[in-house]
Amino acid sequence: MESTTADEVLERIMASAAAAAVAVAAAVAVPVRPGDGGDGPRDAVQDEPQDEVLFPSDPLRRRKDFCLDRLVGIARLEARTAAEKVRVLAELVEVCAALDPPGQSPQEATAQEMSLVAEVACALTVGERTAGALLAESQTLTAGLPLTLSALTEGSLSWQHARVMVDETTNLDHTAARALEAHFLDPEAPNPARGCPAGELIASRFRQKARTWRERHHPVSIEKRHLKSVADRRLEYRPDRDCMAWLSAYLPADEAVGIWNRATAAARALQGPDEDRTMTQLRADAAAAWLLGGSEDSLAAGVPVPRAQVLVTVPIMSLLGITDEPAVLDGFGPIPITMARRLIAEGAESFHRVLIDPRDGAPLEIGRTSYRVTKAQRQWLRMRDGKCPFPGCSNHSLDNEADHLLAWAHGGTTGVSNLSQPCPRHHRLRHTGGWTPGPATKDHPPGWISPTGRSYATEEPDWEPPQLPDNLQDLLRDRESGRSTFGEPELVSTERE
Repeated sequence: MESTTADEVLERIMASAAAAAVAVAAAVAVPVRPGDGGDGPRDAVQDEPQDEVLFPSDPLRRRKDFCLDRLVGIARLEARTAAEKVRVLAELVEVCAALDPPGQSPQEATAQEMSLVAEVACALTVGERTAGALLAESQTLTAGLPLTLSALTEGSLSWQHARVMVDETTNLDHTAARALEAHFLDPEAPNPARGCPAGELIASRFRQKARTWRERHHPVSIEKRHLKSVADRRLEYRPDRDCMAWLSAYLPADEAVGIWNRATAAARALQGPDEDRTMTQLRADAAAAWLLGGSEDSLAAGVPVPRAQVLVTVPIMSLLGITDEPAVLDGFGPIPITMARRLIAEGAESFHRVLIDPRDGAPLEIGRTSYRVTKAQRQWLRMRDGKCPFPGCSNHSLDNEADHLLAWAHGGTTGVSNLSQPCPRHHRLRHTGGWTPGPATKDHPPGWISPTGRSYATEEPDWEPPQLPDNLQDLLRDRESGRSTFGEPELVSTERE
């Protein structure tokens, strides 16, 4: 049944694609002037200027225009596909609501909702936040924004525009939301939007116009809305390429502006002929220094070494400068060895020697016969998993909870192969939402089985064998003769609390 439904949806999409291709082909039937030797219509272009007519003798220009027309057709097809996804997700919510037993408690309803979000996330291979947003947006579009869904189905509005409409009508009552939608999408509405249609604006410009209209016509005062939004303030972290990361804060406007202005003022105070950092770099360094416990007076010396809890795994050969292997920063990934040396040299308070398997670089197994998970085992789980093992979850290991895969009461041990470290949300999902973790090993976190019986694999660790120098035998002989002081090839972890 599942494959048949998928095939039917695919057939509809392919039919739309075929229709779009026919329309594009018809749209690029290029007219030519009489006597030019072409086959296209002639009378319609008798009086057109020379530069407005494409000639068959310019095939590259025809091909360029054809590519642009195809892009437009593909964009419309993507919008129609998004509309189909919206309807399927809304239907899925309806079916799940019908399957739920009557008389559910609020806790049971929450668990069912979490389970549905998790299964959609696994099925679409997206994060749970994205899956939850898709479900909410689909329900909003199908139940409260018919003009937006209709425009999306026609292809005159993109998915990005539809999401803007959903965002800007959030927390509006039904009447206000329909009024905002009608202003931009209904030409018969009182005082409709002027200028080009909403779908012809880039999404960011449409958002600005929609937000401006929303603020002017919102039925609730901005003071009341602000007090409610303050509760949503948060700090977010997202790893990026080249050993960088994004740290963003959602704050009240006055606080955000104050932080920005203070960072800008501190950056300007540091500018001078001997300062080679740009204004942007200085502003970022100022914010980082304050958050890490530094002061404005210390900014000239750079950003201090982090004093928060940090777990770094460093190949000993790289630490000694023999190889250039990267270290691993828990919660992020590979970092330059120079960064790891700085963390170790300028504040590491304790070290943990962790032997690795020289064949594949995986940490070796440890175990314990008591119920309590030791600090060393928690650190081992952090190295094995790096994050919550639920598919798509990126919650970092410091926030996670140790969990026995086979319960201690049912004969489970407290070895790494029987332990997992789900985040609080997915730990709760296991015990309330019908999800079951699969088996784990010393170097592989567990997969998961959903309430519908579907199996979803978690991310596999990507260990690599350690890089050994070509002259390793010579180095070992030097060590045996007392001319070298470095130890066995191993991983060195440093945890700073």
